[in-house]
Amino acid sequence: MTLSGRDAYRAELTALAAEDERIVCLEADLGGKNHPFQQAHPDRFFNLGIAEGAMLDMAAGMAAAGYRPFVSTFAPFAALRAAESVKLTLGYLAAGVTVVAPYAGVAGAWFGTTHHCLEDLALLRSIPGVTVAAPYGERDMRAVVRAAAASGRPHYIRTGRNAAYESLPREDAELPLVSWARTAAADAVCLVSVGEEGTRLALEAAGERPGLAHAHLTYLDHHRLQLAAMELADRHGSFVVVEEHRAEGGVAEALALLLPHCEVRGVNAGHRWPAEGGDHHEVMAQLGLDLPAVLGAADLATRMRPRRPLPA
Repeated sequence: MTLSGRDAYRAELTALAAEDERIVCLEADLGGKNHPFQQAHPDRFFNLGIAEGAMLDMAAGMAAAGYRPFVSTFAPFAALRAAESVKLTLGYLAAGVTVVAPYAGVAGAWFGTTHHCLEDLALLRSIPGVTVAAPYGERDMRAVVRAAAASGRPHYIRTGRNAAYESLPREDAELPLVSWARTAAADAVCLVSVGEEGTRLALEAAGERPGLAHAHLTYLDHHRLQLAAMELADRHGSFVVVEEHRAEGGVAEALALLLPHCEVRGVNAGHRWPAEGGDHHEVMAQLGLDLPAVLGAADLATRMRPRRPLPA
């Protein structure tokens, strides 16, 4: 059975900790009674309760002592409530702390605006030295967690709630900068998917419009996005970025700056606040982030794509 992103994180970290005694796991009242890490390694599991900033500060001390701390709580509390500790711990101190943030975007759905997080990429991408990742599928989540544990560098890993998706096919063991889910002619519009729900929507849209290309990005920090942008521009000149995030500070905005000679459009959560309850996809639709929106943006980009060769 395919695991959700947050369950894949827990399973992989538990397995890694069996081989590396430096790995410790901190949770802010989100672990539940049957957290696999707590069951396997109770002496290295810490539940800090709803004290997210203190959890980051404690992890910084552990990292300074030679441990490899992984901390996890709701994305809005990890990235926004604990923003100062994130900036100082992962950024200024460059502590080897990995923050794993489930419930990103509006995955919290019925929990309401207090548990939604559409601004985390804007914050984390602006902190120098932090590796930012939003894996799609169990295999890619496991790969990102392994890489974070091995590197000992600051990481922010964004994931959803309970949705489980099969990772995109790839030949190499290492995650590429750009995963090509669908290739197309050079003059075709290319969908660029970010995160679990952005990738789900892009896959559905590419199925509806076979002429589209589809590139998926897992690593979203500035350094890796610069390199990914070069690969994207080598293949296409018109892009539609699909992401469960605000327009400001998102990946579409970043790629537009990195690709000044290309057409870059975004399908995102816009500027509104959800006014009604609903499940994850219903709340996304309230914000204008659904399949019709992606198809509309792709059709517009197809009509408006450049008709002459792009500058070298």
